[in-house]
This record gives sequence, C-alpha cells and structure tokens, in this order.
Amino acid sequence: MTKSSSVSRQPSALGKVWRGWMSLPLWLQILVGMILGIAAGLALGKDATMLKPIGTLFVNTIKMLIVPLVFCSLIVGVTSMQDTARMGRIGFKSFAFYLGTTSIAITLGLAVGYVMQPGAGLSLHGVELAQEAKAAPSVMETLINIVPTNPIAALANGDILQVIVFAVALGIALVLIGDHGKPAIKVFESLAEAMYKLTDMVMKLAPYGVFGLMAWVAGEYGMDMLLPLIKVILAVYIGCFLHIVGFYSLVLRGLAGLNPVHFFKGISNAMAVAFTTSSSAGTLPASMKCASEYLGVNKKISSFVLPLGTTINMDGTALYQGVTALFVAQAFGIDLTWVDYLTIILTATLASIGTAGVPGAGLVMLTLVLTTVGLPLEGVALIAGIDRILDMARTVVNVSGDLVATTVIAKSEDELDEVHYNADMQESALIAEQNTPVTEAKA
Repeated sequence: MTKSSSVSRQPSALGKVWRGWMSLPLWLQILVGMILGIAAGLALGKDATMLKPIGTLFVNTIKMLIVPLVFCSLIVGVTSMQDTARMGRIGFKSFAFYLGTTSIAITLGLAVGYVMQPGAGLSLHGVELAQEAKAAPSVMETLINIVPTNPIAALANGDILQVIVFAVALGIALVLIGDHGKPAIKVFESLAEAMYKLTDMVMKLAPYGVFGLMAWVAGEYGMDMLLPLIKVILAVYIGCFLHIVGFYSLVLRGLAGLNPVHFFKGISNAMAVAFTTSSSAGTLPASMKCASEYLGVNKKISSFVLPLGTTINMDGTALYQGVTALFVAQAFGIDLTWVDYLTIILTATLASIGTAGVPGAGLVMLTLVLTTVGLPLEGVALIAGIDRILDMARTVVNVSGDLVATTVIAKSEDELDEVHYNADMQESALIAEQNTPVTEAKA
C-alpha cells in the first residue's frame, strides 16, 4: 500500500465535522442553527436577506405537510377509539376529559400571552408577511363555515377547520360501520405512517431553515428579537405551572375529592422523566408505574386511559400554542379578533386528537394554528430555536394531565384504592408489592 493511498482513505476533516454534526440530536441542531443564524445576521446586516430563501423553502415544505398530515392522523386518531365501544363509559369519560382540559389549557395559554405580551417588543409588522386587514366573520358564520360543502375543495384549499371536521366525521363513520370500515382504516393508517415519516424527513431540514430565517430576522432587526424569545419561554413555563398546580389541583379536589399533594408526590418520577425526555410516549412506562404503585389506580383503568392520553391529550402543547400564536401575532403587528381566539381554541382542541406522537408535533401543530387564523408561518422559525426548552415544560403538563384523568376516572368507577393513594411513596410501593390494593383485588 502506497503512502498516498493510505492518506486518501483517512476521513477528511470536513467529513469528521459532518458526521459529528449528524450525530447531534435534532433539537440541538436546531439550536445551533438558530445561534449561527443570529450571528450571521448580525454580521451581514441587511445583506442577510440573501439567506432568507433557505428559510422560505423550509416553510414551504411545512405547508406541504399540513393538510395530508392532519387529515390522515385525525382519522387514525378517531378510529383508534374502537376500544371505547368495548370500554364503554370509561372510553367516553376519557375522551371528554382530555378534550375538555385541552380547550382550557389553550385558553390559559392565550390569557398568559395576552397579559405578558411576549412579542410586543419585536415589531416585525413592517414586512410583507403581515396579513392584509380583513373583516372578522361573526360567530354564526364561523360555526356554519366549519362544515364543508365540498370536502375535496376544503382539502385542496387548505381550509383547516373544515378538514378537521370532515376527518373526525369520517373517522367516526368508519368506526360505526364495523368490519366494513377496516380496509379503509388500514389504508389511512398506512398513509398516516407515511406522513409521519415525511414529517420526520422535513424536520431534518429545520436547522437549515431556522438558520436562514433567523439570519434574515437578526440582520433586519438586530438584537431586539432576543428579549421577546426569553419572554416566550417565561410565559410558557408560567402557564404550565399554573395549569399543573392550579387547574389540576382544582380538578382533583373538585371532581374526585382527592388531596393534590399526594398526587403530585406520587407522579414526581413520571414528571422527571417527561421533563428530561420531552416524550409522552417515552414516559408511558413511568406513568403506568406511578399510577399503579403510588396512586392505587386499578391497572385495567390505567392500561386503557394512559395510552389513550398519550394519543389525544395535549394540554401542554395546546397551552404552548396559545402563547406562541399570540407571540407571532404581536411580533408581526397583527391584531386578532375574539373570533380568531375562538378559532384558535377550537382548532387546537380538535387537532389534539391526532397529532400526538408525531415527530416535531409541537411545531407542526403550531403551523396548523397559525394557518387557521392567517398568521405568518415564518414565525415558526422564531419559536423553533427554543422549542426544545418549551417542549420539556409542555411534556410535563401532558403527562400530568394523563395521570390526572386516570386518577379521576378510576375514582368515578370505584377503581381507586384511596388508602393506597394517601400513603407515602414507600408505603405505596410496599402495598403494590404485596398485591393488597383494589388495583389487584378488582382486576
């Protein structure tokens, strides 16, 4: 072997850098892209506009995903409720509880965003991205317009609310026709999996799209954009804290007559896993363990309600949508009407049925909400760089909500051992090992 051939086989420095870059988790790549974009924008100034097309291409790929992803995933989400026919009352309670708390969560997010005004200092309203002024439709017009007269036209035109309503209705119909609907459900499950994979592929472009858009924003507006991003993080965390400690405590005390302090002690392990992994699905084993060992929930309840919550409960993500949607509106100088607020609440609540478990679900769901009320999708780039930080908080809310629902429903079905629930964590673990609670006795 010659010296020259030996040298040629050694990886180049550029190759090593590329492999190191690709080995980084996506959230870290996006964060690096954001930082590099800000640095490039500050260095280039107004010339950073030449990098904007990179971000525009990324935004266009996200737009490409929205309609087929929402349509397919919603149908799969609704048809997965087939267990509700078997579980009957428990399935209905779970479904109603999750959608109800999601609507309250996004309302809280909108309220926090309205009070804290996180985007007020950014002032991007001078760019061409701001929507044109339009007359606000009445509530009656909004309610009438959510039912499509032509579902195909709704899909083609990207009318998200109409697409959601049609997808939910079609999913329910497929469940009701029983075996005749199974072939169609298989098709939509396959299409949904393909859309999830395509979403994963598109999200791999996020670091470069964020780089291009952040470079343009930093070059155009300088350091004035950093404070609003810090305010967004603060607003989301405050909203999540209020929802967990305030709202969930009221639910536990009011609907189930349970001590919230014992509940939060019992789920502390699951909350820690949720915060570090930012994955509701990844936290499911820890949630199941907390429900049975520390809360005294019958396993036949937790084994149904918790996986269902992982699919359709997005309290934390919905709250995040409220804060970030207002941030984008404020940043671009767009005044939302109260009908827009109702539209955001309705869209995020219905969309929560099918978007859980999708890679990049928070950002994808944000594009859905922004599209519904006509806000610039370029605002997604401003959020993408800090999305991982926000994801940790909203996942804790999602997981906590799953366990609140499981506990409350178990209490309503007389499947909760309150002695076990009120014991400290060491005693609860011992009770679980001895198989003495209602959890095992009623199984």
